[in-house]
Amino acid sequence: MFTKHLFYLTSEQLCAYEWHNGRLSGGVCFVNNRGGIDDFMDYIDSHHRFSPAYILADLIEEDFQRVTLPHVSGAGARKLLQRRLMQQYRETPFRHHEVQGREAAGRRDDIVLLSALTNPSSVQPWVEALEQLQMPLAGLYSTTLMSEELVRKLRLNDEHLLLVTQQSAGWRQSYFQNGMLKFSRLTPAIDRDGNPVNIGVETAKTQQFLSSQRLMARGQVLAAVVVTPAADTEALNEQCEDGAETVFRLLSLESVADGVGLKTDSADVDDLARHLAEPALLALLARSAPASHYTLGLWQRYFKLWRARVNLYAVSATLAICGAAWTGANLWQEHEANSDSKQLTAETASFNQRYRATMAEIPPRVTTTANMRAAVNVERMLATQSGSPLGMATVVSEALEAVPQIRLLQMDWKVNAPSANAPAPGQDATQATPISSLVAGIPQRAPQTLVLEAEIMSEQDDYRNAVESMTQFAKALARHPRLTVEVEKPPVDTRSSVKLSGKAGAQVAAPSRARFTLNLVWKP
Repeated sequence: MFTKHLFYLTSEQLCAYEWHNGRLSGGVCFVNNRGGIDDFMDYIDSHHRFSPAYILADLIEEDFQRVTLPHVSGAGARKLLQRRLMQQYRETPFRHHEVQGREAAGRRDDIVLLSALTNPSSVQPWVEALEQLQMPLAGLYSTTLMSEELVRKLRLNDEHLLLVTQQSAGWRQSYFQNGMLKFSRLTPAIDRDGNPVNIGVETAKTQQFLSSQRLMARGQVLAAVVVTPAADTEALNEQCEDGAETVFRLLSLESVADGVGLKTDSADVDDLARHLAEPALLALLARSAPASHYTLGLWQRYFKLWRARVNLYAVSATLAICGAAWTGANLWQEHEANSDSKQLTAETASFNQRYRATMAEIPPRVTTTANMRAAVNVERMLATQSGSPLGMATVVSEALEAVPQIRLLQMDWKVNAPSANAPAPGQDATQATPISSLVAGIPQRAPQTLVLEAEIMSEQDDYRNAVESMTQFAKALARHPRLTVEVEKPPVDTRSSVKLSGKAGAQVAAPSRARFTLNLVWKP
């Protein structure tokens, strides 16, 4: 799953590499014919054909065009770019666009770089072979477009930069303006006479073309960076002489490989490829893995399925880890619960032993535990339900606060228990009558009565005030929901059958107070 297949494609051949654990290996090449494609399919069958594949194309038939388009955003911009690509490159499905900013003047149109592989027959047989083998094809990439990432990786910040690299197809010259690709050309490494191409002369031709296309103004300096093996530096120094508008700078291929993260000391690649920029570009592609430069359409469906499978594996692994962590937490909690249970069991046994030792030292009990428990229950019942004058006295006290002119003289309280009033049938009256359990509040509280005698502290002969004060006092008592009030003796007897008598006037020596008697009955 962590192995990547990297294919370097030229017009004549395709070279297969493998990227695993940061190391590049392989370099088996296949000729671009029917037999070479069959050999390529046999090679894929024996080399992890379910790992993703990346094709890096280095073709002469790669065209670049700079156009300006109206500045549009959203879905309209995508449709406009696709329509412009179709108009520019109708004969190939491998098309690419890159927006490189906006014009400084006028209506500020977008500056767009359009590119395409104009000879699709150089690519389609290899892509169809991978499709037939159901190998996940991640993308089709261009060495020229990958050189943009190489420039950023090497931090080449010149305003006008010409990057010259030696590759299988020849010398690739790519022009960058402020880090953005504007133009690229591929020249053979050997001229028609069989002699190596002079890089200085080819650079001068390229600079002249850039000036004619107004990509560079007269007098501007072109920084030409040549990537070459350290062994060829001396020969290239003789060809690359600085001029008034050209400055050459040589970079060793080894330093470039280190810059992109390629381990050159352990790279198991062909000796010829070690002297080219291909391994560095392949390592850069393997590490960055950008989106496909050229559209693949249905040829990329197996890669989408592979990516969905990897995502499912990742989700499954995450769920498995979470489940394992949850299970581990539960097992740990179970372990702690078992430890606590054993500790509690040991403490229980210790307490039981101490209880038995303590009980053994206590002398024999007078009665059984059940009788003791019953006695405690009875005591609690007596404390809470037995008859007591405190409750009725509290009600009387509240009523006296409401009528302060009444003074209490006497109270007679008792519990209304049936057995306490008369002897049972057939029982001798001289014998002691047993006390009813209701007096003790068993099984419930018994009714209570209170005979209350009081006098009214009012002026002499003010009988109306005496009657009203008693009535007010009786009503204050009757507000209690469980209390019944009965007037036994009023302060003034106004019955028609009773003779009204008395003395009035100043000749009365000792004034007397109006007295009355109330019967209060409290029912539980």
